[in-house]
Amino acid sequence: MKIYSLSGASGTGKSTSALELAYLHNIEGIIDDGILIIHGEKCAGTSAKFEKNAFTAVRRAIFLEDAHRNEVKSAIEQSNIHSLLIIGTSDKMTKKIAARLDVGTIDTFIYVEDVRTQKEIRQAQFIRQTQGKHVMPIPHAQVEQNFFKRIIQKGRDIFLNKKKIGETTIVQPDFHKERIEIARAVYVAVLHQILSESDIVAKFEIMHLATEAIPQMQIAVYLHAPISYDVIMHLTLLQKEISHQFLLHFGIEPEFIHLQVRGIK
Repeated sequence: MKIYSLSGASGTGKSTSALELAYLHNIEGIIDDGILIIHGEKCAGTSAKFEKNAFTAVRRAIFLEDAHRNEVKSAIEQSNIHSLLIIGTSDKMTKKIAARLDVGTIDTFIYVEDVRTQKEIRQAQFIRQTQGKHVMPIPHAQVEQNFFKRIIQKGRDIFLNKKKIGETTIVQPDFHKERIEIARAVYVAVLHQILSESDIVAKFEIMHLATEAIPQMQIAVYLHAPISYDVIMHLTLLQKEISHQFLLHFGIEPEFIHLQVRGIK
């Protein structure tokens, strides 16, 4: 069996990337947080995301419990798959999982930075830190629903070349207790400061500011008269400044920044 490893820090989007990576490399099976996934469907195991604390979640993810290990190991043997992707936070972790499941040595090591851009990684980390959401690369219907205080919702469908290759599910584990709360008023205050300090903006109105996930904004601006400069260039520079300041203060660039010129004062 050809074994692949995908590693990266927690919350960087490994599970979201797993289906795409498996499709591109013709990988039949995935080991992610204690479960075996074959061709996008859960086949065996119990997810570490259903544990009550981080300690037992780690034990589940690396198959320390013999019953759990034997269940997944047996399922791999019976499936007759020829390739497997093991997901973990480090090479050490994926090697340990490979050894526990007796699947052989890892042939190819892949890192999340190889398959996702820095912007995508920052977005994934931001959602993890502010909402505590984790992604499972299996369909919503296959996720156990009877867990106390479990928040489960359908994730996104994964498409490549207009072909659907799998589904994801979003869960909020009990062990994920630490979250950063950013009030909408904080985003507004930073935005007001940036726009107030702009040399070209005479007046502005925040028409739309979504803060549920990655910030999105639509702003109407009135420009100072007279205009003796390239308007498009200066508005682009203003967008870049907003993006830079949001990255500086919140660790994330807005998903989009729409500026609309309403008039000249």
